[in-house]
Amino acid sequence: MKGDGKKMSSPLCVITGATGHIGYALLRKLADNGANVRILIRKDTKIFDGISCEKVYGDVTDIASLEKAFEGADVVYHLAGLIDINVGQDDMVWKVNFEGTKNVVEACKKCGVRRLVYASSVDAYYPLPDNQLMVEKEHFDVDELDGTYAKTKASATNYVFENQRKGLIDAVVVYPGACIGPYDFKVSNVGEMVRTVAKNGYPVSIGFGAYNFVDIRDVADGMIAAAEKGRSGEGYILCGEQISVNDFICTLCRVSGKKVPKLQLGYGIVKFAAPIMEVYYKATKTTPLLTRYSVRKLISNCNFSIEKAKNELGYKPMSVEQSLKDMVKWIRENEN
Repeated sequence: MKGDGKKMSSPLCVITGATGHIGYALLRKLADNGANVRILIRKDTKIFDGISCEKVYGDVTDIASLEKAFEGADVVYHLAGLIDINVGQDDMVWKVNFEGTKNVVEACKKCGVRRLVYASSVDAYYPLPDNQLMVEKEHFDVDELDGTYAKTKASATNYVFENQRKGLIDAVVVYPGACIGPYDFKVSNVGEMVRTVAKNGYPVSIGFGAYNFVDIRDVADGMIAAAEKGRSGEGYILCGEQISVNDFICTLCRVSGKKVPKLQLGYGIVKFAAPIMEVYYKATKTTPLLTRYSVRKLISNCNFSIEKAKNELGYKPMSVEQSLKDMVKWIRENEN
């Protein structure tokens, strides 16, 4: 076919949730690589200044805006969702995380999108007992999960896979762990702790529990690789380093130049304090840090395998220490 004399543009990538922690890192990665990027946003913000991208206004609950955003798209990266929730917001979480994902899938079908890359979450996994290694699954039992967020992500993941298996869409799913790293504009739960320690240190540590943390830039790399190399209908766990809560807090103190706490709180006192802290967060309208749900998560299995992502996507996550160094540096440069 003969050209018309115009330079062909690169395939179009569309991102939902570009103001989020992972979404913004993904946008930066794609833009820095010279990709043709369009973002779906509810309103403009200065964090996009200087980044080459097209903006379409709308959100995942408005399918007409999705169809406008996805027109001509080669790949859609779907990251929009609600993570930090307060009591009484369950209906909204279902509307955004589940119904919004259904809308994204339907808009991808209508617009002929080549591939959907959906960011689910490791929270969709039921924690296996005895620290058993957890690997990718093809279906999630929603009823066995703890918490609205986990249930919505599992339900949305099932919907994506069901449509792929029916041959209605080409889709790949990724499962990020607990995210750390720079660009935490919205102040995540972990980001609240990092800011507190970076400014004031931390007098005590927590002597129980562990979690799996991953840098958002590694997740962004994993999502790009999933778009390029991932097998349709497959999922890829994008976690990083499994680390005890005490080691995480001590590492954070060291990279922040603060004293490492010598006192560690036990499970009993933390469990007792959690509901009291929930009342405090609600009254002060601050980012929740210590809640009953977070305590349950800290004592549950977080032993996730990343071998599939390593072998098929070339996934190579950085250490928690390096990610925290960069996160503290970013906070101090951008928020002081």
